[in-house]
Amino acid sequence: MSLGHACVDIYQGAVAALVPFLVSERAYSYAAASGVVLAASLLSSVVQPLFGALTDRWAMPWLLPVSTLVGGAGVALSGVTGSYAATLAVVAVSGIGVAAYHPESARVARLASRGSHTAMSWFSLGGNVGFAAAPLAVAAVIATGGLRASPLLAVPAVAGAALCAAALRALRAPGAAAGPARAGRGGEGRDDWPSFLRLSGAIMCRSIVFVGLSAFISLYVRERAGGGELAGTAALFVLYAGGAVGTVVGGGLAARHGRVPVVQWSYALTVLAVAGVVLVPGPALYLCVALASAGLYVPFSLHVTLGQDYLPRRVGTASGVTLGLTVSVGGLASPLIGALADATTLQTALSPLIALPALGCLLLRPLNEPALPEAITQHPHPANTDAPERA
Repeated sequence: MSLGHACVDIYQGAVAALVPFLVSERAYSYAAASGVVLAASLLSSVVQPLFGALTDRWAMPWLLPVSTLVGGAGVALSGVTGSYAATLAVVAVSGIGVAAYHPESARVARLASRGSHTAMSWFSLGGNVGFAAAPLAVAAVIATGGLRASPLLAVPAVAGAALCAAALRALRAPGAAAGPARAGRGGEGRDDWPSFLRLSGAIMCRSIVFVGLSAFISLYVRERAGGGELAGTAALFVLYAGGAVGTVVGGGLAARHGRVPVVQWSYALTVLAVAGVVLVPGPALYLCVALASAGLYVPFSLHVTLGQDYLPRRVGTASGVTLGLTVSVGGLASPLIGALADATTLQTALSPLIALPALGCLLLRPLNEPALPEAITQHPHPANTDAPERA
């Protein structure tokens, strides 16, 4: 499931990676190119909760391989379309495929992990790795063969569909009688909407901070630390690489201390780290970027499982919101940060990011650790050795 997640999320990052090639080969304006990115990312994020609601009513494990192929097909066709409207259409289809994948995959991965926080962190890491690998995959294909070679970008989708199908077969095998079709769909327990809404608000705060730093950290480090383009690229690498480590570390910490305390500590760390990014000059800025990356990524997979357990009757909806809708807020806020930077300075524009994880801390403070749903804990699967007893 983790490897399949990586294959799917390549297509989340691939559209943005195609922008320079669309500008150079088709003479798209920057506004037209940004429209292509918006067509894929915004539609995907908004539609995900709808697919989550559908999977709450009907188990649809077949969505995993099908949506993977759809996501890949849209990007694969983007380089051979004959018009701007057709390009928008195929990348929008890719976004819908990505949206259809995540709610159902989060449910199936939770079943496969039998509630293990560490296993779910590996599932989330797969997505992060796929997103980070997208520019490399696009460059390897398009830089050598041009946009006409874009159909080759369907290869990860084919591999991902095969991996998803293999995972589903394993869950249906003898000894896994509950299978992905029925277990984990929710229906037991009571939905805790106040806690879920508080968690969602905190995730929105996290999303704005992460997208803001991702968009502007390269430029900011070049201003504050010097070193030119290499310095900015290094800072962005630290932000993403620290995230890969933080995602896995978060699962291990949650297994020992519980999810809610780890999420709360992470947001508190993020307040201090982002303040350091904005205020600390010189090489020490890189350390602050690394700490900010850890604070932002440690709770990443925990957000998903907490959302699922706060809404045990609506697991798909919870997955769609925590993985999709809340994340889109960061993308919507990014132009506002840019406009403020144009009107003032980049340091001034990034300063409000310090307050957002603090607001997240306040939202998270009343939360309690939810219980794991019975459908997960009793799913016939290898015993879970790292879930805390309190869960």
